[in-house]
Amino acid sequence: MGKGIVVGFVLALAVMALAVWSYFTMGMAPAATSAPPMPFEKLLARKALRAAIGDAEKRPSPIDGSETNLLHGVAVYRANCAVCHGLPGQEMTSIAKGMYPKVPQLFAGHGVTDDPVGETFWKVQNGIRLTGMPSFQGSLTEPEMWQVTELLVHADKLPASVQQELTRRP
Repeated sequence: MGKGIVVGFVLALAVMALAVWSYFTMGMAPAATSAPPMPFEKLLARKALRAAIGDAEKRPSPIDGSETNLLHGVAVYRANCAVCHGLPGQEMTSIAKGMYPKVPQLFAGHGVTDDPVGETFWKVQNGIRLTGMPSFQGSLTEPEMWQVTELLVHADKLPASVQQELTRRP
């Protein structure tokens, strides 16, 4: 009887693998950004991201949230992040509207002000796979990544000069 259970288990795994393979290769899995998510997609993506970030969220910022650093963060944000994540008081861009998953508008609604600084830095540095969020490691310096991180972490309590620079029309 033990051998039959093992054979049945292996057969069940093979059938499940074939079903998953068929789901993807027969075009049943959503590939368009306008399609609804796959079963368990959000759950699995959140679990993978949490595991990948791990202890990085405990990493302290080596720079302070001074006005100078925040203003440098604005310049980095405007040049690299605003096209997707938006600017205060401005409409979502066409690029952001067409992305899946939906891009968080960091200055409208829920941003990252309640996330640990190390977690936000990790996301800026490494990007988030299958979301459109790129890694900025290699294209920004570490101080620039920390400056934009400080901007985002302090987004709900920015000095007037920083808010003015963020809302300035090009």
